[in-house]
Amino acid sequence: MVSLQCEDIGLETVQSKIDTLRSFVTAWMKICNANTVDLYTKDIWNQFIAVTPEAVLAALKIVGSENTSASVEVPYVVCDNSNRLVDIASYIRATKAHSLPYIGACTPLEQLLEEKNRKRQETIDETVKINECMNSKKAHEVEVMSELITSLARHCGIQQVIDLGSGKGYLSSFLSMQYGLKVYGIDSSSINTQGANERNRKLKKYWRAYQVRRASPDVRGQRSEEGSVKEMPDSLELREDTNCDAVSKNSADHLEDHVAVSRSSELDSTVGFIEFDSADVSGASPCISADHRLTESENSLLQVLSVNAVELNTVLVQKKQLSEEEREQKKRLNLQKKMANRSDETSTYSPLTSYVTAETELQEIISDMEDSIMVGLHTCGDLAANTLRIFVAKSELKAVCSVGCCYHLLTEEFDNQEGCSFGPWGFPMSQYLKNQAWCFGRNARMSACLALERVAVGQGLCVESLFYRAILQMIMENDFGVTKSSKRVGNAFAKSSSFVDYIRRALRKLELDDSKLPDRKIQDYYEKYRPRLNEMEAFNMLKVALSPCIEGLILLDRLCYLKEQDNVSWSGLVRLFDPLKSPRCYAIVAMKTQ
Repeated sequence: MVSLQCEDIGLETVQSKIDTLRSFVTAWMKICNANTVDLYTKDIWNQFIAVTPEAVLAALKIVGSENTSASVEVPYVVCDNSNRLVDIASYIRATKAHSLPYIGACTPLEQLLEEKNRKRQETIDETVKINECMNSKKAHEVEVMSELITSLARHCGIQQVIDLGSGKGYLSSFLSMQYGLKVYGIDSSSINTQGANERNRKLKKYWRAYQVRRASPDVRGQRSEEGSVKEMPDSLELREDTNCDAVSKNSADHLEDHVAVSRSSELDSTVGFIEFDSADVSGASPCISADHRLTESENSLLQVLSVNAVELNTVLVQKKQLSEEEREQKKRLNLQKKMANRSDETSTYSPLTSYVTAETELQEIISDMEDSIMVGLHTCGDLAANTLRIFVAKSELKAVCSVGCCYHLLTEEFDNQEGCSFGPWGFPMSQYLKNQAWCFGRNARMSACLALERVAVGQGLCVESLFYRAILQMIMENDFGVTKSSKRVGNAFAKSSSFVDYIRRALRKLELDDSKLPDRKIQDYYEKYRPRLNEMEAFNMLKVALSPCIEGLILLDRLCYLKEQDNVSWSGLVRLFDPLKSPRCYAIVAMKTQ
């Protein structure tokens, strides 16, 4: 449960940290708001940077591994005469010192959990094997966030959870099945809701089988014709990228509800929290005797299981042949089935379709609304801000746990470029920043979406695609007289086989006549700017270094908004996830006065 001794950072402290970040980001707004598309057309490198790209990359490599203390004074790192960046090492140290891990604004996750020193090995047999149903990133997010949400629910003494932007229902279904919570998943996409419903239907069948399996660890095998026990695999072999929504109609869609339950003790394999992919399904053995013909639903079940997971020639043991010990085992299995069915009645997951705004009335969506926790895992753009607004406005919402993403989709109240004449806006939320009419701009918010930790280890930044796009901008301006287009290039880079192919695909998407450009002229552009590719890499690394500072200011604004509310008793900023696995790793957590 949530500890009552959790450190609570006061409103004035949060405002002070906002001022520190705001001043720093303001000094480097020219870099984070520069668009890499214009790197060559506007000669951005020579405008802002006074050293070579090679010097920047070398400094980044050296300083990147240093430990930075927030207490270290960082000099103002620009040239006196030209106002261009000259001291790259000091710049990198300054960006690190102004990121959330160093400014002292976060509450450690351990403080929010009752069992601070709990070892993973102690619970590994008590929880479902979550990595069998989703990729490692999603499994990490769902597992960690579920534990925190459950702790909040226990502390507040409530059973109902509302998951906004629930998508395919990974978090919702796990909260329901693993922790017995009553969950409503709300998503604006009916396709996502339908997929979540179907996925949840299948998971519930296998969940019952898993519970039976977990309750009887001594039942590890299956009796063969000779009476010997053959070991079954601990888990099904599944690809890491399996997706339940991709199951074909010829496999898991034909599974009947009674199959997974009634045959669980016969198959006796660990069926956990699983997604099936028809591409991974192995056919069952063709050697089936006439005495053991399978029904269509049974055969479908075998198709989604590993070929080694069942013994098709198993002879069922008659009741009169069972020993006393075997009868006791059977009684325990039956009891566990009844408990699983009873659990389904109290812990449910209901996917719903609705577009949620700050004015949304939850009672119109959820008929049996009761005291609840509102959560959101990577809610896009304004939805993360609206989650907090709804939490503050609705008395039945007792706690909130929100992880946002897609900062580039935020609407800004004081950004004239947005052209928005409505509200409430996604940024700023706090009255403190509203009073200062603070604004980032879209390019800066795009910079906040970059993943510093991943880029630092060589992931997450495709320099070549950015390079191609910057040359395309040169072609657009020089050969077509177009500086800006409402059209989008989209995934032209991923589909192209060469630079020339990319340019032609992109021009067609922009509805520009590519026939006026011969291949040779297009290739000449590439050869002219290829020696400046390192400018693109180095400049983007400077933007990546600033990304945690921009994200930090967005999140501190949200925290400040909660601190300003009279009905919020505690609020904090918590790093939930490993940033290498999940770059958008920070959660806003808050509780109301009980």
